[in-house]
Parts: sequence; structure tokens; C-alpha cells
Amino acid sequence: MSILAVYNIKGGVGKTATSVNLAYLASIQRKTLLIDMDPQGSASYYFRIRSPEKFGTKKLLKGGKHIERNIRGTDFPNLDMLPADFSYRNIDIALDDCKKSQTRVKKILEPLEEEYEQIILDCPPNLTLLSENIFYAADQILVPAIPTTLSILSSEQLYAFLDEIGLGHDKVRIFFSMVEKRKRLHTEVIQSMQGKPGVLTSSIPYLTDVERMGVYRMPVTASHPNATASRAYQQLWDEIQDDVQAQ
Repeated sequence: MSILAVYNIKGGVGKTATSVNLAYLASIQRKTLLIDMDPQGSASYYFRIRSPEKFGTKKLLKGGKHIERNIRGTDFPNLDMLPADFSYRNIDIALDDCKKSQTRVKKILEPLEEEYEQIILDCPPNLTLLSENIFYAADQILVPAIPTTLSILSSEQLYAFLDEIGLGHDKVRIFFSMVEKRKRLHTEVIQSMQGKPGVLTSSIPYLTDVERMGVYRMPVTASHPNATASRAYQQLWDEIQDDVQAQ
């Protein structure tokens, strides 16, 4: 089982769109579970899935049958989802009460390897105890970044935090999202980051098709597989897979 966490300290960088589209592409090849960890539930919305009644933070952290009973199928073969719940907004408080609180998420995900070959986590922004849990659990931390100076700063903050908790930078893969090539700053930032460790060559352009996912309520890779955005996500997914095989 491989666990891919899609994460950024900042919001509004295309994180959920990335999670949803990569989960769909992964499901074409293998049994995949998308876990919506963000209390806003945007990934759940895209797949038309609501949080089950009586499911929330407490049951999530108990793991086992409490998770298995609340996984839902999507409209796509080989792609299941554990939807978000608004109670996740207080998940850090609940994690703090757990034994070995830094690795609780890793522990509850381990039994799922019997069922799923790929797990993708759509993560909330900010650096919290939940983030720390996710970093320990993930095999890869995929960071979508808008090509601006503030995005570079947030990446440096992420690296500093990983150093602080003793994980280093090996899991991190950064790619540029919502790219507008007509903007000189975007082009300059991308060029300045090319070839640096952990920075992927694939990028996702800023396109209306991605924004309209909220209208179609499905991945653009499913609704418009030949669109420019879909080809960009496919290239990103292929590069991630090549990177995994090279390790």
C-alpha cells in the first residue's frame, strides 16, 4: 500500500483538485481510497458523498471497523472514499488525548492495506498535530504550490518543520499549480526552482475546466479526459509513479 498526502501550509493552491484527480487516475490502475481529512469537505462534495450519520473525529481515531463501516463507493470502479466530517475541525484536540499521538493516523491506516493499493489523503492547510500525523503516515507528501515568492516561503517553513520532528525532506515532492504562463513572476519562480531536489517538472495550468469541477461534481480527468487540464494531471501522476519506482 502506498500513501500519498496532498498537502500545503496554505489554502487555495489547488490541493483538493489535485487529490480528486489523482485519486481517479490511480483508480484506473489499482484499488484506491481517497480520504477527505479537511473539515470543509470539498473532496467529498466533488464526489457527491456526505459524511455518514454518527461518524466523526472520535470514530475516525478509533480506526478499524469504525472506518471500514463508513467508507463509501464513488461512481467510479476501484475508487472508494472516506468522506470528511465537520467535527474534524477539532481533531487536534482529540489527537492530543491519544497515546502516541504523533503516529495515530499511521496506525489507523495500516489495516487498510489489505483492501487498498493506493490511499490518497486530501489534507487541511496549516501546521498542526494532524499535519504531523500525516507526515509520519505518508510515503510521499505532494505539495501543490502557486509559483510566487510566498509559496517558496511556505515550502521552506514545511522543510523546517520536518527537520524539527526528525523526518527530513525525502518524502516531499513539490509541483507548481494554477500556473499562468503570461505572468512573468510565475515563469521566473518556476525557472528558479527547476532542478532543485524534490521539485517535479510537471505543472497544472490555471484553467476554467478545473474550476468547473464544482459544476460537474467529478474529476476533470473523468468528465473531460482529453482536456488540457486532464493531460496535465496525467503527466503529474505519471511523474509521481516514475519517482516511486526510481526510489
